Amino acid sequence: MAFSKQEILAALKGVQDPDLHKDLVDLGMIKDVKSEGTGIELTVELTTPACPLKDQIGADIRQTLTRRLGAGEVKLNWSSNTAATNLTAQDLIPGIKNVIMVAAGKGGVGKSTVAANLANALAQHGAEVGLLDADIYGPSVPTMFGIHEQPVATEDQRIIPHVKFGLKLMSMGFLLAEGQAVVWRGPMLDSAIRQFLGQVDWGNLDYLIVDMPPGTGDVQLSLTRMVPTAQAVIVTTPQDVALADVKRAIGMFNTVKVNVLGVVENMSGFICSHCGQRTDIFGKGAGRRCAEKYGIAYFGEIPLTEAVVASGDSGKPILVSHPTDPASIALKEFAMRVAQQVAIHANRNQPVTA
Repeated sequence: MAFSKQEILAALKGVQDPDLHKDLVDLGMIKDVKSEGTGIELTVELTTPACPLKDQIGADIRQTLTRRLGAGEVKLNWSSNTAATNLTAQDLIPGIKNVIMVAAGKGGVGKSTVAANLANALAQHGAEVGLLDADIYGPSVPTMFGIHEQPVATEDQRIIPHVKFGLKLMSMGFLLAEGQAVVWRGPMLDSAIRQFLGQVDWGNLDYLIVDMPPGTGDVQLSLTRMVPTAQAVIVTTPQDVALADVKRAIGMFNTVKVNVLGVVENMSGFICSHCGQRTDIFGKGAGRRCAEKYGIAYFGEIPLTEAVVASGDSGKPILVSHPTDPASIALKEFAMRVAQQVAIHANRNQPVTA
């Protein structure tokens, strides 16, 4: 005799999302419940396709149904409905659920590499992702993705972003001749950022990753004003001297009331491609100490490898060119932790729905 939908949902009451600490049933994450004989099939709708706790949630469901109902085979299907933090800029970017600003207090920390591979990792998990290169003076996306053509426009003059590796891409570098400099003051930067957000045909995105310029200048102020519920990720390097710049970046975001999700330590040790030995050429631990000081998430360490350096110039981010490289593995784990924190923040203080 099959189990009823009500019996199955009642049995799952009390099984919680490990991050949100709320009941899966009350959160509406249990869908399409079916039963035949002692077998049960259902769909779990995650709050992000890059959920790092997917296996744990699945194990909890199977164990609970077996223990409480004596279920035989439990088949789980998976879907996702990405939780949204973009609640105040829907007029400007109506189809974008989350904006994640990848920022640093200074240049040279590998911020663009982190942003590009964060976008790639989320897309590889099945999310709809865009990457906006907001570094107007020093755009990196054209080189990192091997794109140097101007984008085309629709009849109503909306810019169609380039698409590569499953990502929608926009950069000031696509609009410039090779070697052409941008010599603009603040108001012109503000206008360009507004156009890149509102006049680019982004479509529906789970995540728009924004590669921010270094420092705490006009572009940062423009973006945080236009998308006040954006989330920020800070990139640092391992040495203590970098902490002063991280403090300034966090201080800027706190001043404009933009949530800082956490910090990631890039170039965290060089791993030799011949012997595999790690050498901490830039020191170690500044990122973790910073996260602990400010009470924000620590997203881990991304090592420096030869493949990271080569991929930055090859037009293929390392997750595409060398998916098993130690840096790629670390970047994938970093991306899942970022998605996890976005989902937690999106669901905080939101009412549960049956």
